[in-house]
Amino acid sequence: MGRAHTKELIKFLKPFDKEVTEVVMWLRDLAWDFCPKANELIYDNYNAVSLGWSHTDKVGHNICSVVIYRANQNVHFGFYWGNELSDPEHILLGEGKQYRYILVRDKKQFPKTYMKQLVNESYANSLSKIKDQKQIKHGHTIIKSVSEKKRN
Repeated sequence: MGRAHTKELIKFLKPFDKEVTEVVMWLRDLAWDFCPKANELIYDNYNAVSLGWSHTDKVGHNICSVVIYRANQNVHFGFYWGNELSDPEHILLGEGKQYRYILVRDKKQFPKTYMKQLVNESYANSLSKIKDQKQIKHGHTIIKSVSEKKRN
């Protein structure tokens, strides 16, 4: 399983508008292009569907993520350790202890070159957090959780 593995993800995205699903799948392809050796971690949670690219099967080693919220169908392209990224153009949103993101409304306005720079920085940063190199895996899609109850 890996990049071509989409069966469950398509099922998880059914409640979302077609346009939102298209943006999510485009971002997914982009994230795989940015991180071809990473693993995709999928969470179908109560309030969101989250896709993260990680060196391991742990969310704490995430490089980047795509999150779709059920309540408003907002799509984020974000970074689990975004607070540690340089973000010289100051476009990342979020004021929590770690997560930073941009809101993605359509493909045309996505700052692809800039995000690629941040993904490269995040790639190295998240790799430095891995204590046991035996945890590293390559190219898998891993369904991490599926909540039975979903927010409408």
